[in-house]
Amino acid sequence: MAVYKIVEIGDEVLREKAKPVKEITPNIIKLLDNMADTMYEANGVGLAAPQIGVSKRVIVIDVGEGLVELINPEIVEASGNVVDTEGCLSVPGMIGEVARADKLVVKGINRQGKAVTYQAKGWLARAFQHEIDHLEGVVFVDRAANLRKAE
Repeated sequence: MAVYKIVEIGDEVLREKAKPVKEITPNIIKLLDNMADTMYEANGVGLAAPQIGVSKRVIVIDVGEGLVELINPEIVEASGNVVDTEGCLSVPGMIGEVARADKLVVKGINRQGKAVTYQAKGWLARAFQHEIDHLEGVVFVDRAANLRKAE
C-alpha cells in the first residue's frame, strides 16, 4: 500500500467540511488501506481523510484494540465529560487539554457498505470525536486549553 504525506495546520483542506461518501468504490477501499498504512507509519492512533488532503468523510482509528474503519461516521449519542491531553498528526509537536464526551454511540458504514454502530468509551470515544472533528473542519487546537509544545 501507500503512505501519504500528512497535511499540517494551515492547509485549507483541514478547515473544510468533508464530503459524504456516496458509494463504496475500489478507490474508497484503497483510501482506507492507505490511510491505515499512513496512520501506523506516523505512530498515530487515528487519521481522517482530510489529513491526507482528501475531502471525504472517512476515518481510521486504532487505540490498541484493533483497526476501526468508518465511512460517513456520525455521533448519535454522547454522555459524560472528561478532560485529557491530545495531540494531532496535523499539528506536530503540540499538545493541549481537550474536554470530550466519555461515552459515545457512533454509527457509519464499513468497507463492505454495511451499517455499523460502535459503543465507545474512554480513549476510543476521544479518538472518534477527534477524527470526526476533522471531517467538520475542526482541528484539536480549536478546542484545546493550555496548548503547548510536546516534550
